[in-house]
Amino acid sequence: MPFIPHTADDIREMLAAIGAPDIQALFDEIPAELRSRALDAIPPALSEMEIGRLMSERAAADGQKLNFIGAGAYEHHVPAAVWAIVTRGEFYSAYTPYQAEASQGTLQLLYEFQSMMASLTGMAASNASLYDGATALAEACLMAVRAHRKSKSQRILVPAAVNPGYRDVLQAVAGGQNLAFELLPYDPRGGVTTTASLEKYRGQDITALVIQQPNFFGNLEDVDALTDWAHDAGMLVIAVVNPMSLAVLKPPGEWGTKGADIVCGEGQPLGVPLSSGGPYFGFMTTRMEHVRQMPGRIVGRTVDLDGKPGFTLTLQAREQHIRRSKATSNICTNQGLLVTAATIYMSLVGPQGLAKVASTCVQRTAELAAGLEKVPGVRLAFNAPRFHEAVLLLDRPVRGVLEALAARGIVGGVDISRDYPSLGNALLVCATETRTPGDIATYARALADVMQSAAAA
Repeated sequence: MPFIPHTADDIREMLAAIGAPDIQALFDEIPAELRSRALDAIPPALSEMEIGRLMSERAAADGQKLNFIGAGAYEHHVPAAVWAIVTRGEFYSAYTPYQAEASQGTLQLLYEFQSMMASLTGMAASNASLYDGATALAEACLMAVRAHRKSKSQRILVPAAVNPGYRDVLQAVAGGQNLAFELLPYDPRGGVTTTASLEKYRGQDITALVIQQPNFFGNLEDVDALTDWAHDAGMLVIAVVNPMSLAVLKPPGEWGTKGADIVCGEGQPLGVPLSSGGPYFGFMTTRMEHVRQMPGRIVGRTVDLDGKPGFTLTLQAREQHIRRSKATSNICTNQGLLVTAATIYMSLVGPQGLAKVASTCVQRTAELAAGLEKVPGVRLAFNAPRFHEAVLLLDRPVRGVLEALAARGIVGGVDISRDYPSLGNALLVCATETRTPGDIATYARALADVMQSAAAA
């Protein structure tokens, strides 16, 4: 079958049926100056062999750079078995795995995923995934407004140390629904949120407090103190977590005296490779008392009339199943394929394997921070304990340094100077278990050379 199956006659008949003179008329709402006149980078039609060679050449052009970027997307080792299983036809081409007619195999996999995420986060119930971590946080804030019926303000406290991209998505998704997001400062020495910054809100009607652990800087927040303060002040607590860190850190369900109320985050570290920005998947877990306010599907285990175990969608409060005015979310799908990868990854690696990966990340980042801090013109920004990221302060603009490192085959981190201008020339670096001591030494030597060359110039 051709890639585009419609013949010229088919297209002509369809256009005539809707009264359009040509295909371009279907896009007349797009200003002419914004339309692409030609796709210059697309070659003429090629054979399968030629296409294969072209794609190999373009893939090779990307190179195999040493990667020290984190900031919400992390390079972890993914066992080959994970995607060998995920790309089997039963999973890879399954029809609408989020619908009620999903196969028992798909439903069981989602059930296992939910069980793993509930266990990892220390919460009672999990949904079957969301689009990504940022939109999961936005959905969690909307859920908190629905769940906290005593609060009428729709005000959410969001630390400045929460991922800036997540904060932008919060405003884009939920800001138009009358939620007000109020920024909390971070301690300039530790790079964390303190309870002192919350005191001015005591006695006010605040719906929820967001706590990211580890935060965007990679630092570990005092989650017990923050959670207890929020609950004492009548707020719900929304935890945003890196699932890999939960192998060695206290789960949100055990934060403080009562634990967090809603937990969300990005699931990419669990078996999903870096792939030019996605797709990724968001996860969400919660207390049983809030489960009917949680967007998404919940798969349950039951038995049939013969007593045989089976799986079914037990809760699916979305707009295609009930009235739109009663829906908890306008999200229409989950990330079934990526959830499959995460479930297989967690099954293969197991609790001990996750803990080993997370511990190695902590160790490698400590080595990275110690090595780079020795370079003249570089110092650490914060003194707080961290997971697998650190912020470095440079004595010159970060952009030029990163460009020079890239020329040496090193992706040196993320310039966060624009998002956090008060820090000055700030560079966020990350080391996972995929970075060896040799990789870290290579980066340190390259950074020293770049800094010295720039100084000499």
